[in-house]
Amino acid sequence: MAEAGVGADFLAMINSAPTGWVKEMGLQFLEATPDRVVATIDVSARHHQGYGIVHGGVYSGIIETLASVGAHLYASQSGRAVAGLENHTSFVRAIREGHLTATATPLTRGRRSHLWECSIVDEQGRLIATGRVRLHSFDPGDELAGEKPKMERG
Repeated sequence: MAEAGVGADFLAMINSAPTGWVKEMGLQFLEATPDRVVATIDVSARHHQGYGIVHGGVYSGIIETLASVGAHLYASQSGRAVAGLENHTSFVRAIREGHLTATATPLTRGRRSHLWECSIVDEQGRLIATGRVRLHSFDPGDELAGEKPKMERG
């Protein structure tokens, strides 16, 4: 369950975004707190690569998205923002269809750097993919890629 207040509001906002990667992939957030993020996805042909199995980029994207959401919720408590630096995703089991659940939790959270771990499992609890994402924490006014960040939804 989401934490009262920010968590519940954030879940409603992210799940109802009219555009963006989360919507296009069909990712549905069940829980989003600074300490744990959980989302599900129903695999369909839109997630497949040429061999008819789920594209590894889908797993990488899910893992980075959940880590980013959790790190954002944590960093924003102290007025900071986050951006991904590294994503190391391992594809453990190839699948063509099914209902997947992804869960991300922090391993470390410092002032400048966060490390989150995420696992994706199928309906039987079998590990499908796992990964770690390192994120940079910064003041919202700091330049990022030569510009001040613009917050976009979606």
